[in-house]
Amino acid sequence: MTDLSLAPDIRAARKLRPVINVSGTMTALGASIVVPEAVAAVAAILPEFVEINELHKIASPVIARLTGGEAGFVTASCSAGITLAVAGAMTGDDLAAIERLPDATGLKDEVIIQTGQVVSYGAPVDQGIRLAGAKAIYIGQATSCYPYHLDGAINERTAAAVFVVSHHTVQYGLIGLKQFAETCHARGVPVIVDAASEYDLRLFLEQGADVVLYSSHKFLGGPTGGIVAGSKSLVRSAFLQNRGIGRGMKVGKESILGTIAALEAWEKRDHAAIRATESGYLDLWQRTLAGRPGVATALEPDPTHNPLDRLRVTIDPQEAHITAWDLADALASGARPVIVRDHETEHGYFYMDPCNLHPGEAEIVAARLDEELSKARQSNEIIATPYEKRYAARIDKLLQWPD
Repeated sequence: MTDLSLAPDIRAARKLRPVINVSGTMTALGASIVVPEAVAAVAAILPEFVEINELHKIASPVIARLTGGEAGFVTASCSAGITLAVAGAMTGDDLAAIERLPDATGLKDEVIIQTGQVVSYGAPVDQGIRLAGAKAIYIGQATSCYPYHLDGAINERTAAAVFVVSHHTVQYGLIGLKQFAETCHARGVPVIVDAASEYDLRLFLEQGADVVLYSSHKFLGGPTGGIVAGSKSLVRSAFLQNRGIGRGMKVGKESILGTIAALEAWEKRDHAAIRATESGYLDLWQRTLAGRPGVATALEPDPTHNPLDRLRVTIDPQEAHITAWDLADALASGARPVIVRDHETEHGYFYMDPCNLHPGEAEIVAARLDEELSKARQSNEIIATPYEKRYAARIDKLLQWPD
């Protein structure tokens, strides 16, 4: 982790709010703290000229070594990786077909995805499929999908199947990756796994994926980018899309080399020590909240089996004098904004993620929790903004950008 005392905070000079991120590896917050090795690599390569395709060649064996794939490359984001991998499954190495996309005339153009995995990561997952010129074929229902749904959807137009690993997806009633891959492979269909925010770099290829996609800027702590890894032929076909629709998703020398550096640092990282530090943060927050009226806490493991816990904070408005979403908004205001994971606050709780903190920030978070809960208890009325107004305000703010 970077020591905040080593350099001035550039956010103040640019009039940006100095947010503390206890939401997680969220792109909207800048994803993660970039590791020093990647920062150094980016700074070193920025003034220099390189042959980009040769730099990609250097990245490929590093990606292959860490993921267990045959090859890999870096692209603009994991979202871009979905589109490129789908396009590669459609065109192969046909350069003329690559230049025609998103016109998919004459190509296999159907891509299967379970309905319960059609979620938004800031944009719809299936839009990444459609950008390649493919048609997304939804199978099963939101909370129920079986192998017969998958087998019944495969036909002569099926180019690939996409499997999404995310805490946003339905976590029950769907086909698991191993069986999903077995069913697809029995019919000659490649499987593309979106594992954007996943910690295990080898699991998904081991379970049957042909191509796996990761964000280099989340758990890896690299610069913004996406990693495409897996079968050499499919990775090559995805890489060749840089001569077509991938041109708008191109990645610079700094992101390629920074990703290489982040991957190499990952091999040397003391993962157990990081987990111990994170556990200390969670313990501090639990002790801060213990015994407070209307506040209950519980440690919950990550739903996709990343090796970390989060603190679930449940709020009883009658006792705490504030709703979970109003507390989240209060924490996000002020001189030291604290951004919690609030996508389920309408159910009366939010989460606190310990994996993106600089030294000293966990204590600031504890102080902010104390401040806002104490302020709410002093209120004669329960602070309860209608949830619908909160959502509407967020959309209105977005539509008014850049004002």
